[in-house]
Parts: sequence; C-alpha cells; structure tokens
Amino acid sequence: INFIMSHINYSTHFSEEGNKGYGPVFEEQPIDTIYPEESSDGQVSMNCRARAVPFPTYKWKLNNWDIDLTKDRYSMVGGRLVISNPEKSRDAGKYVCVVSNIFGTVRSSEATLSFGYLDPFPPEEHYEVKVREGVGAVLLCEPPYHYPDDLSYRWLLNEFPVFIALDRRRFVSQTNGNLYIANVEASDKGNYSCFVSSPSITKSVFSKFIPLIPQADRAKVYPADIKVKFKDTYALLGQNVTLECFALGNPVPELRWSKYLEPMPATAEISMSGAVLKIFNIQYEDEGLYECEAENYKGKDKHQARVYVQASPEWVEHINDTEKDIGSDLYWPCVATGKPIPTIRWLKNGVSFRKGELRIQGLTFEDAGMYQCIAENTHGIIYANAELKIVASPPTFELNPMKKKILAAKGGRVIIECKPKAAPKPKFSWSKGTELLVNGSRIHIWDDGSLEIINVTKLDEGRYTCFAENNRGKANSTGVLEMTEATRITLAPLNVDVTVGENATMQCIASHDPTLDLTFIWSLNGFVIDFEKEHEHYERNVMIKSNGELLIKNVQLRHAGRYTCTAQTIVDNSSASADLVVRGPPGPPGGIRIEEIRDTAVALTWSRGTDNHSPISKYTIQSKTFLSEEWKDAKTEPSDIEGNMESARVIDLIPWMEYEFRIIATNTLGTGEPSMPSQRIRTEGAPPNVAPSDVGGGGGSNRELTITWMPLSREYHYGNNFGYIVAFKPFGEKEWRRVTVTNPEIGRYVHKDESMPPSTQYQVKVKAFNSKGDGPFSLTAVIYSAQDAPTEVPTDVSVKVLSSSEISVSWHHVTEKSVEGYQIRYWAAHDKEAAAQRVQVSNQEYSTKLENLKPNTRYHIDVSAFNSAGYGPPSRTIDIITRKAPPSQRPRIISSVRSGSRYIITWDHVKAMSNESAVEGYKVLYRPDGQHEGKLFSTGKHTIEVPVPSDGEYVVEVRAHSEGGDGEVAQIKISGEQITSSFLPMLLENLGFRFSG
Repeated sequence: INFIMSHINYSTHFSEEGNKGYGPVFEEQPIDTIYPEESSDGQVSMNCRARAVPFPTYKWKLNNWDIDLTKDRYSMVGGRLVISNPEKSRDAGKYVCVVSNIFGTVRSSEATLSFGYLDPFPPEEHYEVKVREGVGAVLLCEPPYHYPDDLSYRWLLNEFPVFIALDRRRFVSQTNGNLYIANVEASDKGNYSCFVSSPSITKSVFSKFIPLIPQADRAKVYPADIKVKFKDTYALLGQNVTLECFALGNPVPELRWSKYLEPMPATAEISMSGAVLKIFNIQYEDEGLYECEAENYKGKDKHQARVYVQASPEWVEHINDTEKDIGSDLYWPCVATGKPIPTIRWLKNGVSFRKGELRIQGLTFEDAGMYQCIAENTHGIIYANAELKIVASPPTFELNPMKKKILAAKGGRVIIECKPKAAPKPKFSWSKGTELLVNGSRIHIWDDGSLEIINVTKLDEGRYTCFAENNRGKANSTGVLEMTEATRITLAPLNVDVTVGENATMQCIASHDPTLDLTFIWSLNGFVIDFEKEHEHYERNVMIKSNGELLIKNVQLRHAGRYTCTAQTIVDNSSASADLVVRGPPGPPGGIRIEEIRDTAVALTWSRGTDNHSPISKYTIQSKTFLSEEWKDAKTEPSDIEGNMESARVIDLIPWMEYEFRIIATNTLGTGEPSMPSQRIRTEGAPPNVAPSDVGGGGGSNRELTITWMPLSREYHYGNNFGYIVAFKPFGEKEWRRVTVTNPEIGRYVHKDESMPPSTQYQVKVKAFNSKGDGPFSLTAVIYSAQDAPTEVPTDVSVKVLSSSEISVSWHHVTEKSVEGYQIRYWAAHDKEAAAQRVQVSNQEYSTKLENLKPNTRYHIDVSAFNSAGYGPPSRTIDIITRKAPPSQRPRIISSVRSGSRYIITWDHVKAMSNESAVEGYKVLYRPDGQHEGKLFSTGKHTIEVPVPSDGEYVVEVRAHSEGGDGEVAQIKISGEQITSSFLPMLLENLGFRFSG
C-alpha cells in the first residue's frame, strides 16, 4: 500500500506541479583552462550555471572524485568553483559540474585544468656560425620546455626589438622555430636570437645570440633543396590547416604547391612568398596528397605528404524535453555524425545508464528524470540533455473540447475529432442522440477516437457525443453535425498549346453552398502556385464570384505541365485538371560519352534531350580547356550536325591537352540550354610542332656562354616529359654541341668551359621535345661568350675625410672598355676583411661618397673595376681615420630679449668632450615655423640679433659646428610685428655675421 501511495503522490507531482517546475538546464558549462604557473592571480575559477525550478544544487568532481567544498582552498559563488593558490600536483585534471533538483541530475561536459609554463633558454653561449656566401643556412631555435604547444616564433637581429623581416630568401618555421636562409649574403652578418612567445600564458623568452658570419666567396649556384617539409596532417572538419615548405638554393628557389590529380581547394591561400599553404575551413573533399615543388635553374626538389580530414562529433538528431503517458513506450533517437563514427552512451540523473539507442517499453514513474545522450570519438565529446516526465491523469476535455458545430457536405466525408487529455490512453465510444454507434459501412471509429462518416446525407444531422475512459476516470463531449451543399466544378479547364513567350488562359467555374465562402487554389504538377512570388507570370480573375480563371503571362518552358484548379470551402472541395503544352527551344542533351581519343580528335556520342514539341534541327559542340574559362565552338566532322544525329567527331584539338565538351541543341524556336559538361579527358600526345622564339643570350661570368629563349606555353607542349634541346657551336665550325634542359618553364642555359675564349661569336638554336619526339629548331641566332673580368687596377685612389660619418673616395678609370662600373670596399680596422661593405657605381663615375661611418674609426678602403664576368684586382688599400664625433651637447639658450625691431638671442658655450671634435663656431637657422628652409648663418659668438618676424612665428635653431660635423640643435620660437623683408640681410651684415648659404 505504501509503495502504491508513493507512486500516486509522485504522479500528482509530475502531472500537476510538473507543468510549473523543470529539471536543470545548463546555461554555462566549464571550459578547458590553462593557468600560468607564474601567475600572480592566486586563484582560478571554473564556471557552471544552470536554470531550474526549484533552484538546483551544485557539486564538483575532479578526476571523477567528489571535491570537498568544505576546505578553505575552495569556494563556490552560485555554481562557480573558485580554487585559491592552485597547485599543479593536486589541482590539475578533469573537472565536472553536477547539478540537481527534485526532477533529476545532469553532469556538465568535462573541462581540463592544466598549468602552463615556458622555461627560459639555457644560458650557454652559442658558437659562431660561418657560412660561405651563396650557401644555405639553418639556425636552430630548440625552444625550451613548455606547455601548451602553441608557440609562435620570430628572430631578433643584434638587439631587441629588431626583428628580421621575412622574404623569399628567409623563412621562420612556426613548427620548430628554426630560421632558414636560402642563400647567405654578406648583409646577413649579425647576431641572431630565437624569440619564442606563448599566447596561452602571455610570456616570451629569447635565446642567447648566435653569431652568423658570412664568408666571402665567388658566387656559385646550388640546386633547390627542401629543408622545411610538412608531415602527414590530420585536420578537423572546418579547421584552418597550415602546411610549410621552404628550400635552400642559389638563386632562391621558386616554390609551387599542388594537389595530386585534383584542383587545389577553393579556400587555399599561399603566403610568405610561397612557403606557407593555408586551407581555410577545410572540408572532406580537401583531403588528399599535397605536393610542394622547389626549383631554380640549377635543379628542382619535391616533397609530398597527405592531409586527412576527420571530424568531432556533431548532432544529426538529439533528444529534447519529453512528456510521455504512463504505460506508453519511449524511443528517443540520438544520432551524431563524425569521423571516426561516434559511439553513443546515456546517463540518467548523472549515472551511466545504457549504450546505443534508447527504447523503454511500458513507462513507469521511475523512468522519469534527467537524461543525457553522449556522442564521443577520438576528437571530442558532445552532450544532449533532456528531461523525461511521466504523466497520469483521467480524461478531460477542458483543454480540447469537441467543436460545438460540425459542417459536412452532402455526399461527402466528415471526420469528427475527439482528443481529450488522458494518461494512460483511454478507450473511446460514440453515440448519436441516445443511439450507440458501432463500426459499419459508412461509420468508422478510429484508434485516436475520431469518428468518420462517408456519403453524408440529411439523416446524419444531429448531436454526437464522444465518451473517453481510462483506469483513472472518464469524460465526454458533444457537438452538432449539420449538412451543407457540396462544392462542384461546373466549367473545368481545357488543355492549351502555346509557344514560349505567349499568354495562356485556364478557365475554372464552380458552384457551392451559398452560406460558405469559396476560394480557388491552382497547382502545377502537384505544387501550389504562389501568386505573390510568381506575379510576373501568373494572374487570377478575382472580379467575378465563383470564377477562378487563371492567366499565364509570357509562358516559359518551365510552366508546362498539369494544372489543377481546386474550388474549396471550409467544408469540402472539388478539383479539375488540364495540361499546358509549351513549345520552345530544345532541352539540354544528356549522356555525353567520349570515345576514340586521339592526339587531335575525339568521337562524341550523346542522347537526345526533349525537343519541347518542335523537332531539333542541329547540334553544336563546344569545348573548354584550362587555358580559358570560355566555352568555344569546336570544329567537327561533319561540320554541320543534323538534329537526327547522336554522334560526331571533334577535330583540330591540341595534343596532350585536357578538354571538357558540351552540346547544345537548336530547333526553329531557338537554341536551348547546354548539356552538362562531359568528364575531363586528355588527348593523346604528339611531337611538338612549334619552335621556341626570341633565341639569344650572351654576357655572364668568365668562361660562360649564356643562351636564352622564350619558353613555350603549356598548349604547345603536346606531351609529357617536355623540355628543350639547346644546340650551339663557334661561328664557322661544323659540329653542333647539344644539351638537354628538362624544365619546361626555364628559358635559360649557361654553358661553362674553362677553355672558352672570351667575347667569341657563337651560333645557337633551340628546339622543343617530349616523349613523342622532337619539334623543329628555331632560327639560328648569333651571340657572344662572356668577356673576361677586368685585369687593370684603378689608380690614383684618394680619400678625403668630410666628417665623423662621411668620406669621399675618387680614382682614375682603367682603360679596358668592357668595364661596367667600379666597386668600393670599406671595412673598419678592427673587423675582418670578409665583413667589408660594398658600394657600386657606374663606369661614368669618378668618385663617390661613403656615409654612415663610425666616428673616430680607422677604415681600410680599396677600389676595383667590374663587369658581368666578375671583379678585377683591387687597388692598393688606403687607411683613413674619420673625424671625432660632433659635440653631443646641444646649446642651452639662456635668453631671448626683444629690443625694438630686433631679437637678441644668447646661449651658453658648448664644450666638447674628449672623444668629440672641438667647437669651431655655431650655425644659426632663421626660418618660418612649419617650414624646413630659411636663412643659415655662421658665427663664432654666443649671441645673435635677428629681426622681429614680419608675419607669424619664426623658429631660430642653434647648433655647434666642428670638423666632425654639426651637433645637436636647440631652438626657440619668436613672433612680432610687420617689418620690411629687406631689413634682415642688412641688419645681420651690420652686426658682423657671415652669410654661409
């Protein structure tokens, strides 16, 4: 008895109060959190918030153990857990928030608390790295111990915060932090440090500096050598994926990306001068084999790796709050997609319940509670939460009584609904007046309680009562049935035949019960016409009652089909149909097949499309290649393809070219839509028939013959293994030398021969080849081998020191006519010659100025001539010492006094330090405010008189002058009334100041 009573009370709770209360519903759940080990916050929080009636209680679990919230280390604010002075050893792990009220319990998704750190780099100094110029270099970063692994990398040069700029020649991998230099140049000299940042804990560290010392060497070329290689990558659907590829080589290799046998993803983006491929919002179709190719004219290198696309679980169908009758059955579908396919498991009130699909037969009150469906794979876990309520109540019509008045059409069919609220499901019975109704030929009682009457007559009018009964009680409801006149189509639509662009009319008139409103509904092939959306083509006659005539304007092919007019009242309806035939241009042909693929021709077959009631007169075949997005009419055999044909040959195609084809049909009413494109095919190969153009060359380094040509575009390759055969011989000889260039995109070949005389005339010609044979040679061109490097030494080299940072160098030209210019090298005496800086000028120059030198420093300087073949011998080395630096102290202006039409400005004497040049005087610039130019004067005094400005404000700048240059500037602004502009030079001249520019 107690057991039964408890369930009766429980039932009351769910059936009456259950409509007001509900179980916990999460509004905020904990998320993965990284707490920096060096944080000064002293606390970390995990958020959890749920709504529920009555108000819920919260508790927390760590690694599936209950957290003792009575300890001082923990505090709760609502559902939020706050941990004071967190420690990795006892607080790291997986946290779950558990929320409960009288309706049940739910568990939050798991959230991981981890501790982030980034250790400093080791303190050991790095050995200097010496690399020959032109050779590639890799500086290793070797980041320190850290968590998490989300570091970003940059490199410092010489000092913080000077970061190196990345370009085609330099690349920093964000995978390992290493700095890659494709080929080292003299300008790369310096001290390098790897700068590592962790965004998760907002901390950065940098390594000890690594000295990089380029070693001077005659320029050499090295083939491409890929050093940064992306690995097989697993990406999650919708993520952004980054692949890195970088190669060493001289000259700097070009980088190209491709996807094996497939086009690159539409969202792919190449950056960092080709070194980085990013695929945004990656999809399953983006999975595949990706290739990076690096190439310079010395050679090429390739690297391939596969990208796999998988996915975290995602709901296809999930559970929602549900209310079920006691004793009924429950099937709760819970379906998730993902890769790998997720597994499904269930929790009930926070406790493991079942796996797979959930079915419960004969529900009881004990089945009520909070359910959680969990979908999980290797990439993630998702939760769907819902409350199951079990209801039990006697039948009641309070919320859904029977209609008081039910209308039925004469001779028609009527259904009288009976839908009381009841749990469990009640049994139903019906009466008409006092007569109990049973199933018969015209009357049927459905399982859901509805009463159906067919072939309604006047005798069926009357009062109908529905009785509902279950084990908890019974109830009934009554309504009155009345009969109306049936709706009939009196003038049905007729079949219509029109041509595209014409108008068509469909008639439709109906009779109906005069007490009811009549509406007309038109449909095409079973789909109701939306007159608002389709107002451009469809119009109804709404002026005449009982007339539903339809006007179809500017008929198109898509308007053809079966039109149905339905006349309806709230009681019944009547329909009639007719066909609209639309004649127009043909539909697209289908089923294109490609056969007999040759080098310049293919055979096509296809199937006829719809002729749209006008015979097809001809077909047109179009083709498209990757060279253009435009479809072009193809040349065919026969040239005119008649409408009764379903095959033809396409001729005059390009050998070894990828093609797509489509077919267009035409009849007397116009040209139709094109077919779907065929599958892409490649024609057979053939020997090239076009010779390279613009053959020429010459120049280059000592003992070299440089031959150039314009590479043939892809459409003239005609086959795979495409390349060039370069033939050359000295002018007048009979035997041609031949070499093969296998890169189809390169138009340059350099032949080296130590025995080759300089500036010798050669004949050269080039032809293309592929796996099918050779093409024709180009016209023969005449070029010259490289000249010798200069042998003379520039003479009479002289140097003049201009200041602490500038010197002037002059020299006499050499007599050799092949000289293209002169190179001036200079390096500080305490540096090695390999570190010399270089300035090059044309052969028209006899002198140049060297700038940005260090003050009071000894420099070595030499001059050499050069041409395309190289550098001649340097002149004798000249030593000079730059001036001491100018005074660093700026003049201190101590007064500015106006005296009539003049200002008297006075400053303190500037005293040079021991390592600075002595003060020789002062320069004074008198200029309008906001302008850079003005009058410049020199004086040996500590005072100057300047006129009062005639208009606006003027600035007076004062700086000390020495043999090392000008010192720091001091300035003051003055303003005054109008005076004549010619007064300034006269005034200053009378005061004894010298004008210097």
